[in-house]
Amino acid sequence: MSLLGNIIWLVFGGLLGAIGYIAGGISTCLTIIGIPFGIATINMGIATLTPFGKEIVEGPEVGTPLITILNVVWFFVFGWAIALNNLLWGILLAVTIIGLPFAKQHFKLMLLAIMPFGRSLK
Repeated sequence: MSLLGNIIWLVFGGLLGAIGYIAGGISTCLTIIGIPFGIATINMGIATLTPFGKEIVEGPEVGTPLITILNVVWFFVFGWAIALNNLLWGILLAVTIIGLPFAKQHFKLMLLAIMPFGRSLK
């Protein structure tokens, strides 16, 4: 069932979203300071390709001072806009019964967009 969900996700916008994340991540990596944020954005793009059947997993480095600082900077620079986008799409998709599984994926990606450092979708 997750294979079918991932195929439908890719056809109806998931592929374009992933391409946007990856392109944004590559452009952010062009600066030295932006490399960690670019890598996080590329990882979010990869996670956006196939979100069905995966859960957010926290790494052992979550809670360390560096990861916390990176997550705070991320939230105020990039994260709030990405999370708001996923929230709006999730609400729109939750209006219909057919859209509920896709809304759930947007809410999952929203949580990843708020604090991506130390977390991944596996």
